[in-house]
Amino acid sequence: MTRFSALDDPTPYLFFTGKGGVGKTSLSCASAIALADRGLKVLLVSTDPASNLDEMLGVALTDDPTPVPGIPGLSAMNIDPEAAAEDYRTRVLAQLGPEADAAERSTVREQLSGACTTEIAAFDEFVGLLAGDAPAFDHIIFDTAPTGHTLRLLSLPKAWTGFLETNERGASCLGPHSGLKMQEDRFRQALECLGDPARTTIVLVTRADRGAIREAARTSAELSALGLSNQMLAVNGRFRAASEADAVASAMAREQEETLASMPETLAGLPRAEFPLLGFDMVGLPALRALMTPGAPHPAAAGPAEEPLDLPGLADLVDEIAAGGRGLVMVMGKGGVGKTTVAAAIAVGLAARGQAVHLTTTDPAAHVSFVVDGVMPGLTVDRIDPAAETKRYIDKIMASRGRDLDAEGKALLLEDLASPCTEEVAVFHAFSRVVAEARSAFVVLDTAPTGHTLLLLDATGAYHRQMTRHLEPGAPGRVVTPLMRLQDADYTRVLLVVLPETTPVSEAGALQDDLRRAGIEPYGWVVNKSMAATGTSDPLLGSRLAGERAQIDRVRTEFARRTYLLGYRTTPPVGLSELEKLTQR
Repeated sequence: MTRFSALDDPTPYLFFTGKGGVGKTSLSCASAIALADRGLKVLLVSTDPASNLDEMLGVALTDDPTPVPGIPGLSAMNIDPEAAAEDYRTRVLAQLGPEADAAERSTVREQLSGACTTEIAAFDEFVGLLAGDAPAFDHIIFDTAPTGHTLRLLSLPKAWTGFLETNERGASCLGPHSGLKMQEDRFRQALECLGDPARTTIVLVTRADRGAIREAARTSAELSALGLSNQMLAVNGRFRAASEADAVASAMAREQEETLASMPETLAGLPRAEFPLLGFDMVGLPALRALMTPGAPHPAAAGPAEEPLDLPGLADLVDEIAAGGRGLVMVMGKGGVGKTTVAAAIAVGLAARGQAVHLTTTDPAAHVSFVVDGVMPGLTVDRIDPAAETKRYIDKIMASRGRDLDAEGKALLLEDLASPCTEEVAVFHAFSRVVAEARSAFVVLDTAPTGHTLLLLDATGAYHRQMTRHLEPGAPGRVVTPLMRLQDADYTRVLLVVLPETTPVSEAGALQDDLRRAGIEPYGWVVNKSMAATGTSDPLLGSRLAGERAQIDRVRTEFARRTYLLGYRTTPPVGLSELEKLTQR
């Protein structure tokens, strides 16, 4: 481990951000513990809709600060989007006054039922912490959602402030806006705080992995454009092989060295700290202390792994999918588990079997094209681009609803459509189009990390309720909503991708529960990057094998109807040739 300068003279606010799975939660927890151990009052906050702080710290958290047992001075909380949204709805409805009748209140509550309101409400909680709503703490550490979701969150102050400055009426998104207009001073304070290097430090967390480094560079540039230039780089999971004779260990170490040596200058010029790969999961206080404090007591390393695993691989999975002739494949899971690789491999495998395939993604980070890196007959690769979809949606509305309006009416309609809520609606419409495509071909959808995807599914559910409210069950000619297609096991196969580690498995289990509540049953789980089949003799990697096996057994016995195994590869699975190998026997 190298010195982590962010804790030398820490600013009041520290943000940990980066690609999913790079270790943001581990480093933010370890930093919070280190500061609390100095006698400081610290609040650790998760802005991730799929937070796993509870499991990491071993304490049940709510949306209020909760003391962490065993760490005097440390409290933690999750910004609960649903709880924040309900509180926000209550406050907005209270503004209507006693003269509002039941019908008007019902209309406003309906306007406040979408994912846009959920996002605004969670953002309002976030702004409050930046604006001084938690004065009892010396430091507030934010464990953020994966990058795309976080960039959206951090861009909201400018987006909403600009919209409110030019829209005096707030008509198209009346419910959410009615509470926002009163918050402009807090928004300005949040912007000032985020852009002040004396108060805010941005820690870009990455691994020595090309995809993670690429996203860290993009994130750095976008944050700088937002005025957040006080950044540093934290490289997590650094590995050095014990012996050159171990091909797997040597390949891992060599890949890391080459990746860091070729990182973009924008990242190479940032202050940098490195944290080692350890032989145990980052769950529990001893493990988290060991990450930031070399020599601290830590969990005992596991013993040798048991007998070899005998599980089907991606070749079996692709054969099963191909037998259906068409359909939607949704690849879901925690950030950093390899969703994009698995989705791309399935798409390439189907195309290699003579199928027409559309591979796309809802992830704002959109790494699909980098992973595929080529052209293949029968395979179409693109992404749902929020900016492009928003423009398409606005053009469509202006051509329909705005067709017969005069110049003033068109200007007012266009003003309404400048709302950040419009992007949510536009992305949902694009998602609906993609889902419908699978009626006649294969569509493979690489989804955003869990929390972002759950917000999209919330919008899908809200649309379904709106469209079916007045329909009789089983009525002829009834509408088929996107949610109905996702619930149809003959139409949609949902795959959950995990790493054989405690936190990804737990989070995927929670995601599966959420899906089942929506009437969606996952088809199977893919356990990615398993070291068990590599035959490595490296002592550090070997110490992780028994823990890996325990998590794979947990997947098979507690969660998955079908389990598929994809081993760690010494050659990165990038490009058509390498992806196709993953689906060959």
